[in-house]
Amino acid sequence: MQTRSDQEWVKHWDFMLVDILCLQLALVMVSILRQNVFYPYNHPALVHLYIVVSICQIAAMMFSASYFNIVRRNVIQELWCVFKFAVMTALLTLLYFFVTKTTDTASRLQIGTAMVFFVILDTIGRTLNKSRIFDANKEHKRTIVLITSAPNLRKTYDSIYTDTTIRNFTLAQVFTLDEVNPADFADLPVTVSHLDDHAIDVINHMYVDEVLVVQPDDMPMPKKAIDIFMNMGITVNYTNSFMENFTEIHRIGYLDILTSSVKFVSPFDLSIKRLFDIIGGFIGCIFTCILYIFIAPAIKIKSPGPVFFKQERIGRNGKIFKMYKFRSMYLDAEQRKAELEKMNKASSDLIFKIDDDPRIIGSEKKDKNGKPKGIGNFIRKTSLDEFPQFFNVLKGDMSLVGTRPPTKDEWNKYSLTHRIRMSTRPGITGMWQVSGRSKITDFEKIVALDRYYIEHWSLGLDLSILFKTALVLLKHDGAV
Repeated sequence: MQTRSDQEWVKHWDFMLVDILCLQLALVMVSILRQNVFYPYNHPALVHLYIVVSICQIAAMMFSASYFNIVRRNVIQELWCVFKFAVMTALLTLLYFFVTKTTDTASRLQIGTAMVFFVILDTIGRTLNKSRIFDANKEHKRTIVLITSAPNLRKTYDSIYTDTTIRNFTLAQVFTLDEVNPADFADLPVTVSHLDDHAIDVINHMYVDEVLVVQPDDMPMPKKAIDIFMNMGITVNYTNSFMENFTEIHRIGYLDILTSSVKFVSPFDLSIKRLFDIIGGFIGCIFTCILYIFIAPAIKIKSPGPVFFKQERIGRNGKIFKMYKFRSMYLDAEQRKAELEKMNKASSDLIFKIDDDPRIIGSEKKDKNGKPKGIGNFIRKTSLDEFPQFFNVLKGDMSLVGTRPPTKDEWNKYSLTHRIRMSTRPGITGMWQVSGRSKITDFEKIVALDRYYIEHWSLGLDLSILFKTALVLLKHDGAV
């Protein structure tokens, strides 16, 4: 999924907050200097002034272009934009007082002085916020694969890396549409090779957020490759205007870029989803700590060793992370998996499902029907083993709702169409879990369910899945 920017002033909420705080600070500074009032919020006249100025500032935010390309501007450009923003805010404020006939010379002077302070403070505040964003992006950069022709390669590469306004990506690899001699580009810090079927398979198993296709005019568009990338769930950026289904237009260096993705999502919706994840993750972590008190001794008594099971899983766009669970299997479970492969009831080796798995802690203990009833079976049947994943949700590796993250072995076996499962952040629950869970043994059906979720994602769909998950857990329906 790709974020779509519906409105710049909504997208840059952090800069809006900086603007609001800086204006309030400027107004307080003027009150202290001109009126010797250190806490103006107790003075009705000043509170009225502050409220009017704040409303006019919000109006200026909504109807000005102050936030357009804000992260790309240098300090001088930012100073000019803040100045224009301050003038618009001041004019709207003065217009209000003129219409209501409630202003005086002191108020106009106070507004003007506050705007001078605001321009200085806000320029500093916005610059510091951009530094914060750039520092954060060093840890969370988008990974991009560049596809172009050999003659265009250096020009494109130089343009991207000499544009200092572009800092939130890292170039993983370069592929050319024509034959290329890698030795000609040995000085570049990335691998350069020809785009063929093998290269596409390599991209399938790489950690890739986006593909950038810089299309030369004298060569045909690699439409087949682009269609494959789209089916893999990788966001595609390209430079030809005759391409279909593009939704975003932006600029990188000298290039006008069109962007297509299997699903575009507004920043507001993603923010709400992340807010739900943080709240749900925090609550889930509290329950996990409570469960630990009871589950840990039971696991330790039956199978000495760590209480938590950590395993490397594949996250969004191929990023590797460590997923946490309460350990429900004996310590040699991974080693014994190979000997149990012949019992796999799934239709593919991309998932592993067997009845009465002997690797589960306490599975040698049977009930009157001959079914295993150990502690491991209990916490798996009730899905209590999943609770530590709320820590993954809180960290941002996972979401409450998404697709299930595959292991590295499973990921390496994925075909091109399977990769779309990881074009979104993996979740604790999802379409598969509420549609049968362990009863579904056809991996292609799992992929179809995940694709439906990605293509039709909405906040309402997430809430529906969470509600159905609660019902499934209460009924123990489809539990492993």
